[in-house]
Amino acid sequence: MRMTLLRLSRAATAALVAAAALTAAAHSAEAAEAADTLGSAAAAQGRYFGTAVAASHLGEAGYVSTLNREFDSATPENEMKWDATEPTRGTFTFSAADRVVDHAQAQGMDVRGHTLVWHSQLPSWVGGLGAADLRSAMNNHINRVMGHYKGEIHSWDVVNEAFQDGGSGARRSSPFQDKLGDGYIEEAFRTARAADPAAKLCYNDYNTDGVNAKSTAVYTMVKDFKSRGVPIDCVGFQGHFNSNSPVPSDLRANLQRFADLGVDVQITELDIEGSGAAQADSYARVVEACLAVDRCTGITVWGVTDKYSWRSSGTPLLFDGNYAAKPAYHAVLSALGGSGGGGNPGGGTATCTATYTRTADWSTGYNGQVTITAGSEPIGSWAATVTFASPQRVQATWNATPTWSGNVMTARPSWNGTLAAGASTSFGFTVAKNGSDAAPVVGGCTVS
Repeated sequence: MRMTLLRLSRAATAALVAAAALTAAAHSAEAAEAADTLGSAAAAQGRYFGTAVAASHLGEAGYVSTLNREFDSATPENEMKWDATEPTRGTFTFSAADRVVDHAQAQGMDVRGHTLVWHSQLPSWVGGLGAADLRSAMNNHINRVMGHYKGEIHSWDVVNEAFQDGGSGARRSSPFQDKLGDGYIEEAFRTARAADPAAKLCYNDYNTDGVNAKSTAVYTMVKDFKSRGVPIDCVGFQGHFNSNSPVPSDLRANLQRFADLGVDVQITELDIEGSGAAQADSYARVVEACLAVDRCTGITVWGVTDKYSWRSSGTPLLFDGNYAAKPAYHAVLSALGGSGGGGNPGGGTATCTATYTRTADWSTGYNGQVTITAGSEPIGSWAATVTFASPQRVQATWNATPTWSGNVMTARPSWNGTLAAGASTSFGFTVAKNGSDAAPVVGGCTVS
């Protein structure tokens, strides 16, 4: 168990628990009044909304301000994996993971632990062990890592990605499967329960979001575990989607059949490649599926900003590389029952709206104008997203500074950011149609 400022004494721990309870109550009250961030809107629905966090980015102001403002749960992206925590047998290092956990706790966030037993990101020494040594090493790794964070982790991904892709429903080849056999998953869960009885214990996998051979194999394992008293509390569905692997139409039904086994379900690594309205719709459908299942306890997106995503070329997250909220962000917030949000770090009530007008039109192109209007309070700056239909191309803009994520333009003021209450300004663009006459989609205005 780690000895940090967060764990100085039992009295200090008790004080922290009391403070956390007061913080949680305050957060709950705030959520009831104005759910204008992902975390507060999810909390109002009895869920959490989290993100993967990389310790290496915690020195970047935009990263930290967006993380702190929007999310109420954190998952260390790589810092708790085996190669990061036990690179040499019996020698453990937790400094990077501690940085993520300490930051999350300081912000009142829950922490998901990721991950204890996984075939990937293993140090080379693990694969060279014989069966008896491997069993000992696996159990020691679980005990040491969970023991270090005992009482501090909401949910652990105990075993990750143990099943093959495709239609076989078979177990994946790995040092654990090949040398210890099918029983290693059960053993890992039993070891984890003893290591930290208070933590939720999850199995986590990808391509299991819909009903298919792989998800059914996981379902059969979980059903067996529940029938025999093997300790498992939750199942994680990673949710990595793109055009070749879209959000399945039976996501809700699949989540529900697992929930009916008596386990919680969580969306654990959500990212959806794309942009604009299509990406926004896909995100909204995932949120709606989770909200429709009582035991779907929360959603984690796999990163704060597109620029640091493991799939950055696919722009799969809710904030672009400049931390501007994308249409997908507003779709998620709306699906959660929230409003506004996406760029008011000060937590104030200032708002703005964005409306679109086509001001000129010809056979090969058009001019468009977006009018930004301040709400009942003055604003110091604003940002608006505009999504253009492919294969249209923007040839010129004026009165705004644009940045791009795919075909989504985020416009910020070039000089006209400060507006009095009720006042308006505008920016414009010239678009080459390239065969498409579709109107662009304005994703909304955020105060920044």
